[in-house]
Amino acid sequence: MARPLRFRYSPTSWSEQKVRHEILQPLRSNIGARAVSPRFEIGANWETHRFEMQNGDVALFARNDEEAYWMGNTETPSSLWRTNKVGWREVSHHVTRWSKRELLATLHEEDPWLADYPHISWFFLPVFMSKDGRESTRAFFREHAAGFPDAGRRETTRFFEDFLRTGVLDEYRHVMSGKLGTSDHVDRVRMSAALGEFIAAKILTDAGYLIEPEIEVTTGHSLDFRAEDESTNVLVEVTRPQPPANRSASGPVAAVRDTAETKTNGQLAEHGGGAVLFVDCSSFRDEAWNAVRGEQPDVRHRPAVVYRTRPNGHVEGYQKGSVPLDLDGAMELLN
Repeated sequence: MARPLRFRYSPTSWSEQKVRHEILQPLRSNIGARAVSPRFEIGANWETHRFEMQNGDVALFARNDEEAYWMGNTETPSSLWRTNKVGWREVSHHVTRWSKRELLATLHEEDPWLADYPHISWFFLPVFMSKDGRESTRAFFREHAAGFPDAGRRETTRFFEDFLRTGVLDEYRHVMSGKLGTSDHVDRVRMSAALGEFIAAKILTDAGYLIEPEIEVTTGHSLDFRAEDESTNVLVEVTRPQPPANRSASGPVAAVRDTAETKTNGQLAEHGGGAVLFVDCSSFRDEAWNAVRGEQPDVRHRPAVVYRTRPNGHVEGYQKGSVPLDLDGAMELLN
């Protein structure tokens, strides 16, 4: 399975003739590529190329007298196989800006409704335009309301748009967007769990904490977040139970307990304690959440926060144990 889009870096000069001979001709022979005029100017001393394939793939190439960058959701020409892959933040500003504009124009041409959500479009561009995941990741927002039940795509996409617009995850864009995956089919359970981490990030941010994702711990595992302020330094792990109708548990309370127990007996047990467990029930419909809300079951790990978020921004939940985070400003804590 192809991974989220990154650049390939070639530390050599490329002539127009070399581009045609070593990139265009092989791609034309293999998958029907054609060279088309780039849609945007790049500036500085760069020359640019855009290649479109019969199967809908697209590739970009930027070069100057000293180096070149390739990016595409298609096969890589053999002349570039030995080049190193680099992230968006490691590339010339002119190249990243031009590539972003080219790919966003294609994305919005293929899925015009996403043009209303510029931050979602940009943040998830590495998966929205990936080789294997471009259909499934867009469909997850378009047809599955990003994992929220009883909600439409507009309100759910706006929820994530408003959060990503704050920029708090911009620095971690590649790792966080990649969590959505590049599978060629929609896995609603896994994708919903991935966006559960974005919901947790929003809660922590709304509560006033600075966050950092993917914190490596001494056991060799990574926990989802570090939350910090002047007096707090807390690790947070997130889990998202499946809706009861999608699993074998007898009901929503059992779903919460079982899912939390799996996480507790796995990563958190090996970590040795100290982390806060966030149990995100945002996939639960009203009746299922009301059962959990009424019983407020223990989740076999303390400290823990069990909550449900709705796309209108309302969050309510309860705590178990002594939670070293002040979440009053981010959710309605139930008695």
